[in-house]
Amino acid sequence: MSDAATSGAVGMTVASAFAGMRSVTPVRFKAGCPDCRGCFELAASALRLAIGASSRTTFYSFTCPECGASVRKPAGERIIELLTGGGVSTLRLHSTL
Repeated sequence: MSDAATSGAVGMTVASAFAGMRSVTPVRFKAGCPDCRGCFELAASALRLAIGASSRTTFYSFTCPECGASVRKPAGERIIELLTGGGVSTLRLHSTL
């Protein structure tokens, strides 16, 4: 028995399976710069998340689009969940001990 027959998708084409879907809006994150006090939205590709062994080594960073400053902010559990769910690149930091 084929996978299509067991899943109930007999005779379904890719086009018909995705016919009702709309385009996906890219995730945007609200952020602020502590240097220039600018508020803006950033695409996931503009952010980086670093997850370390402690709260001091777990943070997200970006470059302010208004003043060019490098911004680094702490990331708690909820921020980590939102950023990873939104497609932000994640770097896991490991101890060298």
